[in-house]
Amino acid sequence: MEHVKKKVMVAIDESEYSRYALEWALQNLHESIASKQLLIFTVQPISTYSYLHASAYGATPPELIRNIQENQKRIAHSLLDQAKDLCNKYGITAETLTEVGDPKELICEAVEKSKIQLLVLGSHSRGALKRAFLGSVSNHCVQNVNCAVLVVKKSA
Repeated sequence: MEHVKKKVMVAIDESEYSRYALEWALQNLHESIASKQLLIFTVQPISTYSYLHASAYGATPPELIRNIQENQKRIAHSLLDQAKDLCNKYGITAETLTEVGDPKELICEAVEKSKIQLLVLGSHSRGALKRAFLGSVSNHCVQNVNCAVLVVKKSA
């Protein structure tokens, strides 16, 4: 029987909470993560651009939308590069992946596609009211993925 390396995925965004979760996992789960395949995942949001008017920005809407999308892609890749550098400081090589869309759905899809055994997420520490209105990516993932989920909360 072929030995398949177990996989851990850390989902990140540009928040301090996701960076904290990644660093926490690297410090506290180092021995475990070092022997596994680590995937760092981020999502580029899909924005509605209906509020943009060409005359205000001196560019045609398709051109402007393309520029915004390219900028989001650059931000995502920069975020992933920073995460890889952090992993390297702990002697861990990570793979990276980015998708465009809804984080809740895409994180769950990536977990399934990549056959992840442990998903690590940061908690934005929103109160119950904000969570009710904005929804919670971590709560959605806990309810919908078929693997263990570690939600790392940054203490005050």
